[in-house]
Amino acid sequence: MKTTILSTIALGAFLAMAPPAFAEDANPPADPPAVEIYSAADAAAVLDARVIALKTVIVLSAEQEKLWAPVEAAIRQAAADSAARRAQRAEAPEPTSFVDILERTADAEATRAADLKKVAEALKPLVASLTPEQQRRIPAFLGLREASNGMPQPTAELWLFEEEQ
Repeated sequence: MKTTILSTIALGAFLAMAPPAFAEDANPPADPPAVEIYSAADAAAVLDARVIALKTVIVLSAEQEKLWAPVEAAIRQAAADSAARRAQRAEAPEPTSFVDILERTADAEATRAADLKKVAEALKPLVASLTPEQQRRIPAFLGLREASNGMPQPTAELWLFEEEQ
């Protein structure tokens, strides 16, 4: 009895504070027109800057420099694939159900995972040649966040895939 009363009070308090999510607005505001935050040229310039910054902060030796080209190519390909997926999604029909949304999310994650594997494979020879100091500089420049509670890094948070956001 006491639990039922407390549950009812808690539910009532929640509903009193919750916004009216299901209320119909007689005059809903018109959606503003979509505005690109930046152009494709701007996105390319940002990618160039990030690749240059990553390479610069590592401070590669002449021997290590020889291992850089595959890393840069993999990063650029992952970013290009991300932009292409974003454009493809923009042209795709709206999802018809939550199952469509789940499938699209799964497909996007699987595709990003494959691209990320290619970047990781390209990085392995270079990272093996780096000093611990050089290695320590890389994660922040890739957009990796600090590990928290053993939670995995969401691929969508990496700048390699920001064109999909």
